Amino acid sequence: MRSSRSNPVWYLPVSIGALLMLFPIWWMLVVSLKTEADAKQSMSSGEMLQVLPGNPQWGNYAQAVSEVGTEPVTGFLDALANSIVVTVLVVAATILSSSLVATAFARIRFRGRNGFFILMLATMMLPAQVTMIPLFLFFRSLGWVDTLLPLVVPAFFGSAFFIFMYRQFIAQIPESLFEAARIDRCGWFEIWWRIVLPLSRPVTAITAVFTFIFVWNDFMTPLIYLHSEEQATIAVALNSFRTQFSGIEDVHLLMALSVVTMVPCIVLFFAAQRHFIEGLGSGAVKG
Repeated sequence: MRSSRSNPVWYLPVSIGALLMLFPIWWMLVVSLKTEADAKQSMSSGEMLQVLPGNPQWGNYAQAVSEVGTEPVTGFLDALANSIVVTVLVVAATILSSSLVATAFARIRFRGRNGFFILMLATMMLPAQVTMIPLFLFFRSLGWVDTLLPLVVPAFFGSAFFIFMYRQFIAQIPESLFEAARIDRCGWFEIWWRIVLPLSRPVTAITAVFTFIFVWNDFMTPLIYLHSEEQATIAVALNSFRTQFSGIEDVHLLMALSVVTMVPCIVLFFAAQRHFIEGLGSGAVKG
């Protein structure tokens, strides 16, 4: 008998939900391709439903990029380079540190292991606002303010959420693999590098996607630590653009710049989609 879930009616709510989620992105794309007058009219009249304009203004993207910061083009390129450096370093550091700590919690028996693990999980209930001022004072005492170090260095100490996901996954790896590695006189670091990391690709994919999106779009942390325009990330540059061109007549340029900054997140998600979905299920299984 044909399953009732294969009926197209089951896909109707999902399709409606997908359209509702995609509509803001579509609207942003449409506005970014309008002329200044059309964008102003759309915003003032509240016009929302519209296909692509008849005469797309692709030059809006070049104009928006050239007007970021005080120097044409250079301001955007500097912010883009800073965001790429910070995001790549944080993603790599989070994957390496979180998987390493998770390997210890999952496979190495030591006194107080469960207590330390529970204590680590408890840190996820601590709001970021509580540690914001102490961390700023600490990094200022080190002379790291207005540098990229406060954005990158904390990632080398792992993330409680991703450590938990890695631990749940690593606990499912057959013990025979670890025993064979120990027979071959492999140390824990070599076991982690040669066995754990290659087998943890689904969790690594979800860690990379989540971390990339969060760091790429993070506005508060760079705003606190980065004061000069040369050190600004793309999120701070986008906000400065909004402040500089706050009138409704410049909304088409703001939307164009928003589309540009959103593209890397979309590309990464589709590139890692298969491992991303697999990692969601793998990390949720109790080890």
